[in-house]
Amino acid sequence: MRVLVTGGAGFIGSHVADLAVAAGHEVVLLDALLPQAHGAAPPEWSAAHRLVRGDVRDPDRLAGLLRGVDAVCHQAAMVGHGVDPGDAPDYASHNDLGTAVLLAAMHSAGVRRLVLASSMVVYGEGRYRCPAHGVVTPAPRRPADLTAGRYDPGCAACGATLTAERVPEDAPTRPRSTYAATKLAQEHLAGAWARQTGGAVWALRYHNVYGPRMPRDTPYAGVAAIFRSALAAGRPPRVLEDGRQRRDFVHVHDVARANLLALTTDPPPGECVPVNVCSGEPHTVGELAVALADAVGGPPPEVVGGARPADVRHVVASPERAAALLGFRAEVTFAAGVRAFATDPLRAAAAVADETREARAVRKPSTTDG
Repeated sequence: MRVLVTGGAGFIGSHVADLAVAAGHEVVLLDALLPQAHGAAPPEWSAAHRLVRGDVRDPDRLAGLLRGVDAVCHQAAMVGHGVDPGDAPDYASHNDLGTAVLLAAMHSAGVRRLVLASSMVVYGEGRYRCPAHGVVTPAPRRPADLTAGRYDPGCAACGATLTAERVPEDAPTRPRSTYAATKLAQEHLAGAWARQTGGAVWALRYHNVYGPRMPRDTPYAGVAAIFRSALAAGRPPRVLEDGRQRRDFVHVHDVARANLLALTTDPPPGECVPVNVCSGEPHTVGELAVALADAVGGPPPEVVGGARPADVRHVVASPERAAALLGFRAEVTFAAGVRAFATDPLRAAAAVADETREARAVRKPSTTDG
């Protein structure tokens, strides 16, 4: 199989490319090498593959690369919370316009198979159950409650304390950030393309991915990399809220395996099928910070309270659909993965043009990853 991997020099895309080649497939990498995620030169791990520097929004570039391609693994995107709403045009352009241009080019080239990197952020808050009302949409977290240290949302109908449950793929989608809105739009665009062309799409909803090659020292990095950077500088990781917010941290090696399974498993034609890609082993953000600090003998984390408007309290996933449809279950445990991540090589520090914005982002580090 010949596969075009967009974002192929990036964190997840590069691991997908390595694994695909090891499995006997031919890969071509397309990457814009955005300064938000990359240094001045392509990362050393991309040297083993054919890397084309280019923008997924360039139809002429895509037309040449798609000739003879059997499937596209679309990883290219701006990720993370970013800095502020001023990032919104870039998110929409790279993520949604880029996906639309790619889908149009695939239609012209007759390529009918797509694996799309989606994200758990499309869910917003996770799944909650009220003792009186069953599965409910939680009430919004009010600024006054967050200031007072009341972080868990209550039932919108009766105010009762809710129990967080694993999120299945048919849960309502309620994106809460610019990034989340663009990821859901990507799924909708891919679904429309599949229905119109008879193409087939797996939309892999990654949960909190970590591991070697993560970008560091950038406002677009994930929480694991931000904690590691703090520890490397001799500072304690700063944990927002009370540190008890639950996530599913999934190792990038498992995420790459899920992509390879999706590339080689037939989805229903004419559909975009969402699938959670997760470890099935939920942990708190505070537990992640403690595990990393312990692994390097660094200072213990500081729980600093506070929360940002787009943050959610709990979102952990059901792994059952991935197991049933793709035969995927994560293999890297939290303990082993975090221990290795403490010394794994990370991406070289990225060049961010606006240093003032970067400094502001560092003071308000991201607590989600996806």
